[in-house]
Amino acid sequence: MILAIDAGNSRIKWGLHNDIDWIASGRAGDVAELATAWAALPAPERIMIVNVAGERVRAGLLGAVARWRVPPTWVNSSILAFGVRNSYENPGQLGADRWAALIGARHRLRDACLVVNAGTALTIDALSDDGVFIGGIIVPGYTLMRQALAVNTAALALQSGEFAHFPLNTGDAIASGAVQAMAGAVQQMAQEASIVWGRKPVCILSGGDAATLRPHLNLKLKLVDNLVLEGLLVLGRTPVSP
Repeated sequence: MILAIDAGNSRIKWGLHNDIDWIASGRAGDVAELATAWAALPAPERIMIVNVAGERVRAGLLGAVARWRVPPTWVNSSILAFGVRNSYENPGQLGADRWAALIGARHRLRDACLVVNAGTALTIDALSDDGVFIGGIIVPGYTLMRQALAVNTAALALQSGEFAHFPLNTGDAIASGAVQAMAGAVQQMAQEASIVWGRKPVCILSGGDAATLRPHLNLKLKLVDNLVLEGLLVLGRTPVSP
């Protein structure tokens, strides 16, 4: 069994896979919550971790998985893995979560696609039909956009709001603007990719705000619950080097 852990900026997502299906999964706001969530979890044979949340979370995760006496594998981006080639100017600087998502996408779809993760940040990465990551962008996510207005303006305090095409109150105006900005970024990247590839790309969409973004995209979509965990599973099936 493989325990896959995606420690992001807002949440820690995890799943236990028995080589047939995910038999347990969850989300935690911080490392402390994992002790309860994992209390009855069977011991994994391998632990795969992506951590973009810093050293404090890394240390906490080490403590949390220590119960199983299985040294975790910390995933970092590389030049080549599982048919995905990393074209970043400095391959090691590509976020490990983005790298794992690209591998998960390649495993799911052997064709050109946009890999979109709508989390704390919105990342939109282009993967060619021969598995080359040709580049991508990072945009503030839904909550970050709204928080930025609340922090940096005098009259736009953080408040609830719903999407509307023509908002008539400030809360809806901010919420709608954030959604439109995210959707516009994805659509623009799709347009750029379609010029390069000669056809509209499939969009593989994942992340906590995927459901918020999905109705506003005029693209062929594949919604995946957690693409990063799927990529970690692919990486975890590689035999451990002696």
